[in-house]
Amino acid sequence: MSMQALWALTTKVLDICVVWLLFYYILKNIKNNVKMILIVKGVILIFIIEIISKIFNLYTVGIILEYIFEWGPLAIIIIFQPEIRSVLESIGRTQLLGRHKILTVDEREKMVCEIMEAVEYLKKNRIGALMVIERDISLQEYIEPATKIYADVSSELLSNLFFPNSPLHDGGVIIQGNRITCAGSVFKTSMDPTVNKKLGTRHRAALGIAEESDALALIVSEETGKISIACDGDLNYNLTLDEFRLRLMDELKPKAEIFYEADVDNEEEGEEEDE
Repeated sequence: MSMQALWALTTKVLDICVVWLLFYYILKNIKNNVKMILIVKGVILIFIIEIISKIFNLYTVGIILEYIFEWGPLAIIIIFQPEIRSVLESIGRTQLLGRHKILTVDEREKMVCEIMEAVEYLKKNRIGALMVIERDISLQEYIEPATKIYADVSSELLSNLFFPNSPLHDGGVIIQGNRITCAGSVFKTSMDPTVNKKLGTRHRAALGIAEESDALALIVSEETGKISIACDGDLNYNLTLDEFRLRLMDELKPKAEIFYEADVDNEEEGEEEDE
């Protein structure tokens, strides 16, 4: 194979990889955005109607669809501009190689221990709290306007930050790595119509940041003392302390470590079968 042919092949492979990477990040961000999902469903429905109109030779429907295809993209951009901007911002904030500090096992266990002590205290005394742990997607836009802390995660500090009538009680705390970066952060609330209407602003804010990013949001209800975790656009409501701890530990594990454990489990199963 000549160098020219090799270069042409390389550029084609690179072209395909870039396109698929763009599609991957667009679809990844769309799946957690309810309105964008509705847009995609609507577009698919229009294409299905177009196919049916051609099969059955529906002249009037075909004319209407021609106008929709001509002006539809412009209408979607105008009507759904906030949702499209949100998806593009999420893609822009994402860094392919990850940006958050990878904690050692000891650092992770210490951090989980401190958070659990605080959560247990807040749950017992029914003190509302919202703690957001940043992962691959940057939360800088929420950190900038908040009150900067830059302190190690500790149960005492977390408990004091959310103590009733304190200046930062109503906002959220953002944790980067094993340090509290800021407090008093205000997050966009989820607009998902399927969310239980009984859930308060704190739970909706947690679900909103979990839909918009890959952050881990920890919630303590002020009214009931129930504890929940929001991540990947889902809300795990009313967990026990043990369930909360296990979920927190599991979500904080580096991806490489998770894959390693899975490989070890598969090897052990194979050994048992051989025996």
